[in-house]
Amino acid sequence: MKILGIDSSGLVASVALLEEEQLLAEYTVNYKKTHSQTLLPMLDEIVRMIELDMKELDAIAVAAGPGSFTGLRIGSATAKGLGLALSKPLISVPTVDALAYNLWGTDKVVCPLMDARRNQVYTGIYEFDGGDMRVMEAAMAVGIGEIAERLNHLEREVIFLGDGVPVYRELLEEKLKVPRIYAPAHKNRQQAGSVAALGLVYAKQGRLETAAEHQPDYLRLSQAERERAEKNHD
Repeated sequence: MKILGIDSSGLVASVALLEEEQLLAEYTVNYKKTHSQTLLPMLDEIVRMIELDMKELDAIAVAAGPGSFTGLRIGSATAKGLGLALSKPLISVPTVDALAYNLWGTDKVVCPLMDARRNQVYTGIYEFDGGDMRVMEAAMAVGIGEIAERLNHLEREVIFLGDGVPVYRELLEEKLKVPRIYAPAHKNRQQAGSVAALGLVYAKQGRLETAAEHQPDYLRLSQAERERAEKNHD
């Protein structure tokens, strides 16, 4: 199977192509550009470099949220557009699941942290059992104190990654009672290769959807929606 992976859920923009057990290409940029400027040129470059015929794709895996509302919309629109144009199915991959998959095979508990603002993180708790990733706690938006408490209850060493780490590291150090380490620079942000690899696992489980069916999972209301709800409540 050939799977195209797309992740624009955070500050990182990333596109990758996976063919079964081989990552053929990955283009990742973590810089101050909007994803609407970067995603399609990155994809074009990958297509050119590996002489890819887009019709040969079997599916498009996209980081479906949680994450930046704008970033998710751009990634989702790109994946939907390609899916509709090529008549290819989509695979929705939860962003924090894909982040955890960066650390495939570790014996530690994995906890991705994405900064969700308003003193919250998008997070989840994962472990690897043999070759499989097990979701211990699915994607959620919670305060840093709550995730620290849940991890303390597990009484196991934790490895953290994600853009929430530098924001909340000091607080984590205060609240955690379990041993912890932090993923290194080459593994601590979103990678479309992980989205594609986990997408391949999901595809083999039959977790496919049509481009028309696909919707990003924001996990909570946008700021505009929250403000509107507060105004209506008043």
